[in-house]
Amino acid sequence: MAIQPYQEDSNVSNPIKRIRWATQRVTGTAGQKKRLSIRNRFHHKKTPSSEKKRESGHSTDSPPLDGIQEETDTFTEGRDQEGGRRRIFFNVPLPADARDEEGHPLAHYSRNKIRTAKYTPLSFIPKNLFFQFHNIANIYFLFVIILAFFTIFGASNPGLGSVPLIVILFVTAVKDAVEDWRRTVLDNELNNSPVHRLVDWNNVNTAEDDISLWRRIKKATTRGIMRTFKLIKSKISKKSRNEKTYAQRALDEPRHSGDTRRTRNSMMSSRTSFHSVEGNVDEDAIQMTPVPSPSPGQRGATDSSKLSPGERPDTAFSYEEDNIGRDTADGKLSARKGTQHESVPVPAKFYGSLIDPFKNAPGKARFKKDYWKNVQVGDFVRIYNKDQIPADIVILNTSDPDGACYVETKNLDGETNLKVRQALHSGRKIKHARDCEETEFVIESEPPHANLYQYSGAARWTQKDPRKSDDPGTQMAEPISINNVLLRGCSLRNTEWILGVVIFTGQETKIMLNSGETPSKRSRIARELNWDVIYNFIILFFMCLLSGIINGVVWGQGNNSLDYFEFGSIGGKPSLDGFITFWASVILFQNLVPISLYISLEIIRTCQAFFIYSDTFMYYEKVDYPCTPKSWNISDDLGQIEYIFSDKTGTLTQNVMEFKKCSINGIAYGEAYTEALAGMQRRQGIDIEEEGAKAHKQIALDRVRMLEDLRKLHPNPYLHDEELTFVAPDFVDDLEGQSGEEQKLANEHFMLALALCHTVITERTAGNPPKIEFKAQSPDEAALVATARDCGFTVLGRSNEGIYLNVMGEEREYMVLNTLEFNSTRKRMSAIIRMPDGKIILFCKGADSMIWSRLKKGEQQQLRKTTAEHLEMFAREGLRTLCVAYKEIDEAEYKAWNKEHDLAAEAIVDREDKLETVSDAIERDLTLIGGTAIEDRLQDGVPDTIELLADAGIKLWVLTGDKVETAINIGFSCNLLNNDMDLIVFKVQEDEAGAAEAELDKHLATFGIKGSDEELKAARKNHEPPGPTHAIVIDGDALKLVLEDQLRQKFLLLCKECKSVLCCRVSPSQKAAVVQLVKDGLDVMTLSIGDGANDVAMIQEADVGVGIAGEEGRQAVMSSDYAIGQFRFLQRLVLVHGRWSYRRLAETIANFFYKNIVWTLALFWYQIYNNWDCSYLFDYTYILLVNLAFTSLPVIFMGILDQDVNDKVSLAVPQLYRRGIERLEWSQKKFWLYMGDGIYQSLICFFMPYLLFASSTFETSSGLNLNDNNRVGVYTASATIVVVNVYILLNTYRWDWLMLLLVAVSILLIWFWTGVYTASSSSDQFYRAAPQVYGQLSFWVLTLLTVCICLLPRFTVKAFQKIYFPLDVDIIREQVRQGKFKYLDNYEAYIPPGKMPAGSSSDISQPANGALAVAATGTTHNPRSQTGSDGTDHMRFKTSLEMPRPSFDRPRPSFDRFRSSMDQIRPSFEASNDFTSANLLMRMESSHSDMRAQSRTPHGQSSLR
Repeated sequence: MAIQPYQEDSNVSNPIKRIRWATQRVTGTAGQKKRLSIRNRFHHKKTPSSEKKRESGHSTDSPPLDGIQEETDTFTEGRDQEGGRRRIFFNVPLPADARDEEGHPLAHYSRNKIRTAKYTPLSFIPKNLFFQFHNIANIYFLFVIILAFFTIFGASNPGLGSVPLIVILFVTAVKDAVEDWRRTVLDNELNNSPVHRLVDWNNVNTAEDDISLWRRIKKATTRGIMRTFKLIKSKISKKSRNEKTYAQRALDEPRHSGDTRRTRNSMMSSRTSFHSVEGNVDEDAIQMTPVPSPSPGQRGATDSSKLSPGERPDTAFSYEEDNIGRDTADGKLSARKGTQHESVPVPAKFYGSLIDPFKNAPGKARFKKDYWKNVQVGDFVRIYNKDQIPADIVILNTSDPDGACYVETKNLDGETNLKVRQALHSGRKIKHARDCEETEFVIESEPPHANLYQYSGAARWTQKDPRKSDDPGTQMAEPISINNVLLRGCSLRNTEWILGVVIFTGQETKIMLNSGETPSKRSRIARELNWDVIYNFIILFFMCLLSGIINGVVWGQGNNSLDYFEFGSIGGKPSLDGFITFWASVILFQNLVPISLYISLEIIRTCQAFFIYSDTFMYYEKVDYPCTPKSWNISDDLGQIEYIFSDKTGTLTQNVMEFKKCSINGIAYGEAYTEALAGMQRRQGIDIEEEGAKAHKQIALDRVRMLEDLRKLHPNPYLHDEELTFVAPDFVDDLEGQSGEEQKLANEHFMLALALCHTVITERTAGNPPKIEFKAQSPDEAALVATARDCGFTVLGRSNEGIYLNVMGEEREYMVLNTLEFNSTRKRMSAIIRMPDGKIILFCKGADSMIWSRLKKGEQQQLRKTTAEHLEMFAREGLRTLCVAYKEIDEAEYKAWNKEHDLAAEAIVDREDKLETVSDAIERDLTLIGGTAIEDRLQDGVPDTIELLADAGIKLWVLTGDKVETAINIGFSCNLLNNDMDLIVFKVQEDEAGAAEAELDKHLATFGIKGSDEELKAARKNHEPPGPTHAIVIDGDALKLVLEDQLRQKFLLLCKECKSVLCCRVSPSQKAAVVQLVKDGLDVMTLSIGDGANDVAMIQEADVGVGIAGEEGRQAVMSSDYAIGQFRFLQRLVLVHGRWSYRRLAETIANFFYKNIVWTLALFWYQIYNNWDCSYLFDYTYILLVNLAFTSLPVIFMGILDQDVNDKVSLAVPQLYRRGIERLEWSQKKFWLYMGDGIYQSLICFFMPYLLFASSTFETSSGLNLNDNNRVGVYTASATIVVVNVYILLNTYRWDWLMLLLVAVSILLIWFWTGVYTASSSSDQFYRAAPQVYGQLSFWVLTLLTVCICLLPRFTVKAFQKIYFPLDVDIIREQVRQGKFKYLDNYEAYIPPGKMPAGSSSDISQPANGALAVAATGTTHNPRSQTGSDGTDHMRFKTSLEMPRPSFDRPRPSFDRFRSSMDQIRPSFEASNDFTSANLLMRMESSHSDMRAQSRTPHGQSSLR
């Protein structure tokens, strides 16, 4: 909207468009890092005033507007450089301060070509090697290879010695190349995507791009490789790239950049027309065919010119008819025909135009199809329907006459709901290339920053009167907000075309600033593995040092065998001989450090990730999404999780909102039997199966009656039986006037408020009857508007300035003057509406505390009390509540406020803060209408999953922003809380740390602890789950206090003693702080799971982050380590795959170290008998192939396929998971036990052949002796390889044909290699060793004896342990063999016996629950309580509400039934000081309202019409 001098003489107010508010605020600064963690990037930056307001919940005084001044200063070059702001010029010569000496622009902007790949074809080899040699093991082995090339150190074949390292580097490089190639292909597809860009005109903001020689070489190389790849690919496969399976689609979502993901087709229904109205085609309308569309045939709209006169287009987005809102010749809105209200004439506002009417344009400019990578800042671009947006663009005009367009932001924030964006008013006349040439304006923009929800800028131009050529013109400006911007990565939907200008490109676009890699995570085993490798380095050092010292001493003594058999020492003196021997020993004992361990673990983890991804039981068909691993290197952490932190909405619940109940003018309406209500009745000992059946039967009858009454009242064509969620036949009776005119008006006003106060998008689908759907940015808002539609208050669509409703069959127009949108700080939204009779009404809906503090003081006391009680009961049923209020504004007050609002909207600096201040000033002295209650149902399988995780010893904490009552009742319905628990509601009366500490001490005393350091040390060692006796509930205000340094430890120990913890009303940063407190304080493994952007911080803070790929968003998925479709899949991910992965990796690593120590120490013992001169007992090829071939396959496949019990048994016996929580599968004790076993076996493997040859020798038939070191080495090496492979088999649980085959092949491989290699004379002294050794009976007998003696201790210990001290898994495996788990074969996947999915609250079905125990209630004491708690909410209470009583003349079954139920168990809110109770609302002062007395109608009766 153009900001002009305020017109005091106007009779009525000027309508303005709504301003899109930022839900978070991040201030950009010069030099700001582009890639930040999402946790830091998305935190709201609070001013001191807003921080205070957030902490207190309200302020006592009205914040003054301080006369917000209009910003008239323009940017200087100094400010551009200092603050990072930019000016973009369009057909305006650059000023002197924006040019260098040669006239080129000083500002240099990022190219629009993006590259998320690490490598280029030229840089791949050096860069990849650089990254690989960050691994210290690779550096070590490279050093050993270099040593081997010096013959002085005794390596016989250095070239062959480099083979293992080369293989490992090559395999890793291939893996990295494949991953990076996929990213490169996606980058190229995006960079070369088509866009229509204005060419043949002068963009003064950028200079000609000078392509250097090096860049040309790189481009030529890339093009050559791409052509070669495409040629090969076309010959190999004819499969289209677009024909992708769900697996390929999921893998096309890398974590490296959200921008590289392919856009899916919109889930929204297509529409027939997007921009035309009633066939009236503007002669100057944009022609859609001069340039071929980049997506021909995808625009599903028909040309509006084909519509016959009077025919309405199918879209309700821009809904206009002859009798609605037509601009007359005098520029004023005319009244609608056939309505009973007369509209007040409204003068049309002049917004100005960016087109200079006197500019002489060359007329050469045209739109040409070009590549994304060629788009530059300052370019004009035209985008067509279903196209992706190539850069951040300010919208100048659209195909819609209202200047609006639809955009899908799924690639950006994960939300699939369409959003509305508006073109600048001053750009509505720009349609063609010639119009672009005739514009003259400057955009002043804030610097690039990562906040997706905020942008501040302004378009400035000189407005000239076309009738006065000599007129200098008037300076005008129009603010630009995020509502006027299309961001790169979004997709245009249901709009024929838009025309805009580019403000940010490439790495400076918001999606690229948000595409920073998530914090790197390493598994716990990987961190501990470093220490084990260091221990091996230390052992290796001492082995080499010992060899060097002894060898030097032997040379120094003289008269030893060396002096007679060696022709002098290599070094010439003992000290140098010892030094050379030290480094020769490093080469000889190199296998002690397991180089192949790292690549083996990479292979194992890759296969484990593939198994997780391929698990069809974790595939969510509804959204076509499998369980997708995003981080492949932490799968073993899934098997050690002790604490799970979960969001509630969208994670435990479906995030599918259904309007269930409401309170209007003190009367409650609605019938529902919610899951939370069932949980509450279970606490009371009520038979919920019987009660649920009764309730569902009553709901079914009431639904039928309500539908009949609604159609009698008004034949609503938009009412569909299956979509009705609000079942309240008494509401329809009152709407007819059966309870009096006052209640009838109140019901009408309530529904009118729901139909007007929103930002939803309407979609009208043709049919008989027609169907109108609502697309909102939150499912709550869509549910509210849908209920208004079902009750006869249907939103038909919007015009340029208003909204059209069908009110009980009568079509009305309401002018929307302002929309003050919801954000997490305001917790409310408002719409300022000009009613048909000319009155100005503000409708406001929001959180109860926010609305209550803004109600007019001293009025509606009885209504407030009644409504508060209703909201309290709704919350206890697990429903989400909102309050609705209104305010009538006189014309003068609105004019004054709107002037301040216009100035705040124009501001570029701190625009959001100024708008919030202005909005807060008008949202006061409200009149309460009523409240709403919406159900967010639990996801399928949530209670069973939570119960299963608890049986496994995993503690689940819920961190939610919901109310305490709602969270508690959801906790009962999902098995997080149960009847036997004492519920500790942690609250602090004073906002002081001392009061919080006293409260902590009181509760700690219950458990007999004080919160000392010794108790914390004991808690870190104790992994047993606490008894199910206590649960704690705490809200955000109290949590802020207990997270302070002096109280953190006490709070942590208190929570450690509680079975369940619910943190309510918490912010994203508090969620992350709680996760960090538990993870670091107790030294445990944590997992966070959520579905929204507010869960990103805790997902990244936890050891494992899991994102829910729900129906509404992917923000959490993009930052997670694993993505699943439903919460219930967590049981398989953790209890099956996590436990398998942890146990497999732990056993694999232990066996890896074992086999290396056996082999290396066998060489070490040989040095005793050769004066430690580093002679080789084995042929050098044995040393190279031992880890590469002879022993690699069994240990790798042990890590991939080993399985103690199958998946069904793992879920049937979740207690097996507890070994992972206690970290018993991998520990330093296990490491040293395996190392000790390896030392023992190495002694046997060496000294058995030694003792065989010590007293005698053997000869072949040719008379050749077999006592040389190479032949003896065959005896030793063969026995060692057999021992190692059989030992690995002995430690393997699953002996199937594949594992036995791999062990057999590995054993036979050394005999095969010896036979083949020694058959050639190139083996030198090793020639024909195979037939000579294998022909001796002593070889086979010795091998058999060695294997038996080596494995006998291990076999004996395992047998003794399994017989006399069996582990849980040993007992379960025996029971499996006995057939006790045969019943699991009847299930395709494991289902806990007796568990069934719970039915919907509105379904005609019985909720499936097991037998009920009599719960502790107000009349039954909980014997397990140590504090005198009754097991409900808190300690010792008295009844505060009257006993069951009918509240109204006519019976209202659901309300009275629930009130009677709640009266039996609810504590006195005055006694407990519950911080979300009805009494708290009643005690709350209307701190945002003025003290002046104003007249109101009694008991909330409004005067709306």
